[in-house]
Amino acid sequence: MSKSPFVQGRLLVVAFEGWNDAGEAASGAVRALKELLDLFAIAEVDPEDYFDYQFNRPTIANDDDGNRELVWPGVTIYGPTTPNTLDAAALHTAEGGADRSNVYLLLGTEPSRGWKSFAREILDVIEDNQIQSIVFLGAMLADVPHSRPISIFTSSENPLVRSVLGIERSGYEGPVGILSVLADAAEKSGVATMSIWASVPHYVHNAPSPKATLSLLDKLEEILDVVIPRGHLIEEAAAWESGIDALAGDDEDMASYIEQLEQARDTVDSPEASGDAIAEEFERYLRRGGDKPDGAAAGDDPRRQ
Repeated sequence: MSKSPFVQGRLLVVAFEGWNDAGEAASGAVRALKELLDLFAIAEVDPEDYFDYQFNRPTIANDDDGNRELVWPGVTIYGPTTPNTLDAAALHTAEGGADRSNVYLLLGTEPSRGWKSFAREILDVIEDNQIQSIVFLGAMLADVPHSRPISIFTSSENPLVRSVLGIERSGYEGPVGILSVLADAAEKSGVATMSIWASVPHYVHNAPSPKATLSLLDKLEEILDVVIPRGHLIEEAAAWESGIDALAGDDEDMASYIEQLEQARDTVDSPEASGDAIAEEFERYLRRGGDKPDGAAAGDDPRRQ
């Protein structure tokens, strides 16, 4: 079998805050990696070119010395301090797995405008740093229970990646985010890509979801064939789930709704469920986007990748 392009050469892991980041799960996963790796900023985009400040407003905060400073929305690419080395690592490489010293990260806010120019600028950085593959992380709001394992969807437009990893090409048609624009530009430039999406329970959409972040890291670890330390994420995920359990305990309607989602999920996960039944159940979840309350949108579908 051919070797996955994601365990050889230089790899970029990408997440954007905003439409692609329900529960801050995707950006949380990249932040967790950033804390583990020896990285520094190698490129930043000019926010004046790509952001509408009435939509993505700058914030003001105190720095370490107590001085007030403005923080502007933006996008940063981080690279290893010493690429192509095999020194002691925070990410431990399995035999034949990815070299953590070749892992790059992109983190920032989804731009408001100029997406074609933005994609060209990011592709220039990718080419300059000889990055050979990209993993896009995303998270969507979905009709899923918080008390069950987080559903993860993987896809790729690259035939070799699909063949080696045994994943599918997305069949989604509809509105897309910046992840799709970058993925299309990268594939046309000869850079292999894949997408990993987590489903976040829509009834807790206002809170960060460490459980979804943990699931994204689990899948990324599997793809890269490395061991990623979890830090406090396991405890935070358990606390997140317990907190929602407590809320549901005081809300009969919420508890009843969660129970329905659990029953549907258990039916899909049961050994008796056929492949067609599983596909039909997830299609039903994804197509109910217009019925989601509190801001969950019909476009919030992982297949947009």
